Amino acid sequence: MTWQPTDCHAHSTHSDGTMSVADVAARGKALGVRVTVSDHISRDAPTSVDSVAAIERYLDDLEQYDVLRGGEFCWHDALWREVPPSVVRRFTHRVGSLHSIRLSDGKFFRAFSSALPDGLTTSQYMEAHVTSLEELAGEMPVDVLAHPTLVPPPMRTLDPHELWSEALETRAVNALLDAGIAFEVSARYQPHERLVRRAVDAGVRISLGSDGHRSDQVGNIVMPLALTRALGVADDALYDPERHGSRTGAYEA
Repeated sequence: MTWQPTDCHAHSTHSDGTMSVADVAARGKALGVRVTVSDHISRDAPTSVDSVAAIERYLDDLEQYDVLRGGEFCWHDALWREVPPSVVRRFTHRVGSLHSIRLSDGKFFRAFSSALPDGLTTSQYMEAHVTSLEELAGEMPVDVLAHPTLVPPPMRTLDPHELWSEALETRAVNALLDAGIAFEVSARYQPHERLVRRAVDAGVRISLGSDGHRSDQVGNIVMPLALTRALGVADDALYDPERHGSRTGAYEA
């Protein structure tokens, strides 16, 4: 199989993207990238794919185009638990996301909130983030963890090396390794090199994702590919469901 870069995470107008599936496919082809449509599949996200019936219609549409058939499922939303195996097998792969994390009091907190709850420190947030990541890895049958370093806007200007202790990094990496879930190097929410290197050194599979919503983003995995190459990851070792299979069962004989 001739190697081609794979964007495992991009969006269309089925959720909050601005491009039709046809346009996403054309954009990928123009860039020489094997592109995935992985729209939000959730009852708690900006999407039309919010039920099992809607998932089936979504997959019906994707099957008409030369794209990989993904979906980005929210860990905190129960819809992913309700999809029957016959529908799961229609996905080439699935992506899991921590769009909300569970705090120590059991309540969920959105990663896109403009402010942290009163009294919650950044270190407490990061502990909850990694604990939620560990829970996702332990129970969610996905192939890729999207944007592992996604944090709320007030924390995005902080030095990631201050947010992420090496102990937290090790816990996150070990959880993904044990579960066989790929670490997404996201073009949109770029991870710091130390964490990616730790994942690579541990043997975690690495995935490239544009998380593209617009034409200038979809298929643009230049930065993630440059970083993985700089860390010594072979191109053909980067996650590609057609090459490496997936937990959906799509490639089982």
